[in-house]
Amino acid sequence: MVTKINDVPAIFQIYVPLPDNPLKNLNCYVLKSGNEALVIDTGFNRPECKQALEYGMKELKIDIEHTSLFLTHLHSDHVGLVYELTKHKKCHIYMGKIDYDYFVNTTIGDMWLKTEQKFEQEGFPKEYTTALRNTNPARSFAPSGIFEATTLNDGDTIQIGDCILQTILVPGHTPGQMCLYIQKEKILFTADHILFDITPNITSWIGVKNSLGDYIQSLHKIKRIPIQLALPAHRKNDINIYERIEQILLHHKIRLEDTIDILAKKQNLTAYQIASFMKWSMRGKCWEEFPITQRWFAVGETMAHLDYLIAIHVVEKLVKNVNQYRLIYSAEKCKSKIDLSERK
Repeated sequence: MVTKINDVPAIFQIYVPLPDNPLKNLNCYVLKSGNEALVIDTGFNRPECKQALEYGMKELKIDIEHTSLFLTHLHSDHVGLVYELTKHKKCHIYMGKIDYDYFVNTTIGDMWLKTEQKFEQEGFPKEYTTALRNTNPARSFAPSGIFEATTLNDGDTIQIGDCILQTILVPGHTPGQMCLYIQKEKILFTADHILFDITPNITSWIGVKNSLGDYIQSLHKIKRIPIQLALPAHRKNDINIYERIEQILLHHKIRLEDTIDILAKKQNLTAYQIASFMKWSMRGKCWEEFPITQRWFAVGETMAHLDYLIAIHVVEKLVKNVNQYRLIYSAEKCKSKIDLSERK
């Protein structure tokens, strides 16, 4: 399904389904200017996504060999089809340097093994990490191979016909996610940095000290930009972007305070144990009913919140065979130290 979003520049949305996934769909955006086009993100490497994307491109009369492709970040629902679409064809691919390098290390290096070991050190059962090797969509629907890309840094530009798009580095959801901004029309492609009816997952990444802290500062970075049209990568946008940013900040403040409350009741818990006590939006399911994939996301997000609390010196990690966490101060004093305003 193709929907026209904007007239000048011409922007279209291709609805790419994500079967059996709570995200429901990817909004693949296509920008056309003059005789050039830019496709933003691809969907999972699975037949349903490929069929929807190719059908939409055909409807828009887009030839991949005469089209540029921009990948906002390394997650498989955004890069999964890039290799299948371009392996035998000429296509200019753009991607942020940080996430591109991380993707390569994950694909041909030992990043997944290190990530499994990290989760197991935080209490995630080993039998679960083993099971997820074949069922985690981030792995099972990833690109079939490495692709070449022009890597970009914060503030770089891409020109498509008469339209100039600026890259905005927004680390947090991934180590190097990027938004695209059309300054003249004040249009922002928010990728997964800002979603409007679900909250982006913030996890703990290998080599990143405080991904939640990075994410909060990236939200403040976007707050400083004039935006008239915000285009998210999933679902819909029916709320003012600045209001949505405040909602997301409040969400993380509450989650940080909940983490403190859990540790105040019982010190020396693993991240897995803390996650089991948290309140998650899983349609009334208790922790024991969570699918393993959702437990993985929940524990990763709990780890990110613990990393943040360690960074502001209210929680300490007890490094053992299985890591545990405890409060340094009283719960009330810890909460008083939570300040999600912009760092100066």
